[in-house]
Amino acid sequence: MSAPRTPVAADPLVVPAGTTAADAVAAAGLPAHGPKAIVVVREADGRLRDLNWAPEADTEVTPVAIDEPDGLDVLRHSCAHVLAQAVQDIFPEAKLGIGPPIRDGFYYDFDVEKPFQPEDLTKLEKRMQEIVKAGQAFRRREYGSLDEAKTELKNEPFKLELVDIKGDVDEEAAAVGAGELTHYDNVDKDGNRVWGDLCRGPHLPSTRLIPAFKLMRSAAAYWRGSEKNPQLQRVYGTAWPSRDELKAYLNRLAEAERRDHRKLGTELDLFSFPDEIGSGLVVFHPKGGVIKREMEDYVRARHIEEGFQYVGSPHITKEGLFHTSGHLPYYKDTMFPPMELEGANYYLKAMNCPMHNLIFRSRGRSYRELPMRLFEFGTVYRYEKSGVVHGLTRVRGLTQDDSHSYVTAEQAPEEIKHLLNFVRSLLDDFGLDDYYLELSTRDPKSDKFIGTDEQWEKATKVLSDVAEESGLDLVLDPGGAAFYGPKISVQARDAIGRTWQMSTIQYDFNQPARFGLEYQAADGTRQEPVMIHSAKFGSIERFFGVLVEHYAGAFPAWLAPVQVVGIPIRDDHADYLTEFVAKLRKEGIRAEVDYSTDRMQKKIRTAQQQKIPFMAIAGDDDVSGGTVSFRYRDGSQRNGVSIDEAVAHVVEVVRSRVNTGPSAA
Repeated sequence: MSAPRTPVAADPLVVPAGTTAADAVAAAGLPAHGPKAIVVVREADGRLRDLNWAPEADTEVTPVAIDEPDGLDVLRHSCAHVLAQAVQDIFPEAKLGIGPPIRDGFYYDFDVEKPFQPEDLTKLEKRMQEIVKAGQAFRRREYGSLDEAKTELKNEPFKLELVDIKGDVDEEAAAVGAGELTHYDNVDKDGNRVWGDLCRGPHLPSTRLIPAFKLMRSAAAYWRGSEKNPQLQRVYGTAWPSRDELKAYLNRLAEAERRDHRKLGTELDLFSFPDEIGSGLVVFHPKGGVIKREMEDYVRARHIEEGFQYVGSPHITKEGLFHTSGHLPYYKDTMFPPMELEGANYYLKAMNCPMHNLIFRSRGRSYRELPMRLFEFGTVYRYEKSGVVHGLTRVRGLTQDDSHSYVTAEQAPEEIKHLLNFVRSLLDDFGLDDYYLELSTRDPKSDKFIGTDEQWEKATKVLSDVAEESGLDLVLDPGGAAFYGPKISVQARDAIGRTWQMSTIQYDFNQPARFGLEYQAADGTRQEPVMIHSAKFGSIERFFGVLVEHYAGAFPAWLAPVQVVGIPIRDDHADYLTEFVAKLRKEGIRAEVDYSTDRMQKKIRTAQQQKIPFMAIAGDDDVSGGTVSFRYRDGSQRNGVSIDEAVAHVVEVVRSRVNTGPSAA
């Protein structure tokens, strides 16, 4: 995952009628080549245009560089076309699916006789390089009618289907657009058409502006994401504005692979996903259980400090509760199927908020009780499709540190500030101190959101004002809100710059009304509270997985499953270290002695592989002198430390909860 790019600020310019956008860009002296090349222009309504676009009237546009988010999408979509051309050059029988840009790259789907092999990707990449060097121009043309499009595309069955649906599905929007049908031809230097594809564009002026790309892998994918449709072959690639950026991206991928929490989870014996239990359902092993318990103990204590009351609720409920909350039918697709019991349907709970509402409603409430803050570790179950289940970061069973604040409308801004400060301090304490905010709002054109325009505007303004006052960077996420209200999510960057959605704060003006929640105001009237959802970890599983990758498994001493391992130089030194470890355990330190028959150097390597913060080594001199010698995770050493000083040193580092490793420095 990568951090969002900041758009390059560019001064608007005017494209005079009868001239092209390329003419205006050239007249303004803007770069046509290199990592800052202008590749398209943006109209006032946000529509992107090719550089060879010629408006009928003078039009003000904004130049878009290749390294901006929109420019990167254009680069990557153009590279997808080059891939498709290469595939049909080498595999003429291949039928075309779609080829949209995605985060950090692109893909294209093909119907071919045999799955692509690694050697096929090598051939395709070589052919793509030839196409890029040829400097083919991308030329847009409109079809005069559906029949014209269907006649030209008669040998492309998937494209014919797209012509009929005209871009009703988001991914297909890369190929066709509502209201018009356009085609992009690749034209050689002599003006001859050499290849083409149904596409709404825009594209780069020329393939020569693709400076750096690489094909990554191939995989099977169902056409339009449905298991009822044919299975195609999807080829993934990446493209960047410069070779240096491509190299940096590949290095990030290699580092991400080294940090992969699924691999480290096995190597460090933290957790597993047994087939006997089911996909996306995790079991934590003893060492993983230590980290999970530390997380739970921390966040439980913090919630109590912040004024929350601990509650609990069952894992299943009658379906009527989710009709009341509005989750059925809005959320039904992500819930497990119901179970019939005693004439009623029961659902595994996918969220905790409806049950907290029942706790609030269980008796009369006064304004003096508000804010009323409820919190629980609530395990919920969500049916994620098998294709998106991914280790701990996308699971089907997850435990949320879920809380709900019931406040007056006047208290809402301060409560949101309080929650945001809580979230920030939690992330800082776990070493995730680089983050920004994302504000998710509703799509006014969608019918999946409930509530009035006035309610949405008010709720969105409250969140927006608090987010802006925080001083953190704020990124808008139009259409990304929950069906019942807008939300702020905290996006944290890890040690290698990837972004993860962590904590969320959501403003809910719907559920209090649906549940009939009321409190008695100071003037004796009955008023409806505002409900604010918040999850500080988000989910324990996801946060755990992010921590594993952030620290590459080398957890800070306060979180490490084993904090100290005693390593005897000879077997007869083990009893001495056993006494030392006993002193540490009395101080609450997780310590053990390596009693294995391995040689000392092998024991040290094992401790390093297990990423244990302190290795306490003892030999003859240590036994006679009442000392131990420390070897730290970073390879540094500290010799001849007295037993009392050694215990105090470990205790100080662990209890300080610093998020860097101990060392001799």
